Amino acid sequence: MATIEILEPLSADTERRIERLRLLANLLDTSIGIPGTRFRFGLDGIVGLVPGIGDAASALVSLWIVREARALGVPGPKLARMLANIAIDTAAGAVPVLGDIFDVVWKSNRKNMAIIDEHFGTARDRRGRRWPG
Repeated sequence: MATIEILEPLSADTERRIERLRLLANLLDTSIGIPGTRFRFGLDGIVGLVPGIGDAASALVSLWIVREARALGVPGPKLARMLANIAIDTAAGAVPVLGDIFDVVWKSNRKNMAIIDEHFGTARDRRGRRWPG
C-alpha cells in the first residue's frame, strides 16, 4: 500500500524565495524563445559562449540556487543531484562548440528547480498554477 506524504503549508517567505529561484532558473535556461518554434534557451547558453569565464560564471550563479535550496532545507541527497547537474553542465559546456549546444539543451537550472519543486510540492503547470490542483 502506498503512503501519502502530507506537506506542511509553506511560509510566505519560503514561497517568495522559491519563486525567486524559479525566476532565476527561467532566466538562465528558458528566457529567450526562437520565433516560430517551441525551443527556448536562456542566459546560460549565451554567457557560455564567452571562452574560459562564461561557463564558470554560469556555474557560480547556478551554485547560488543550490545554496538557497540548502538554506530552505532541501536534504543532502537532493542537493548532491543538483550539484551533479551543475557539474555536468559546466564540464560539457567547456567543450568548444559542442559544449555551447549542450548548454542550451541540458538546462541544469530547470532540472534543479524541478528537484526543489518536488521537495516542497510547489510544481507549476504551464500557466503558472500550482500542480497538482
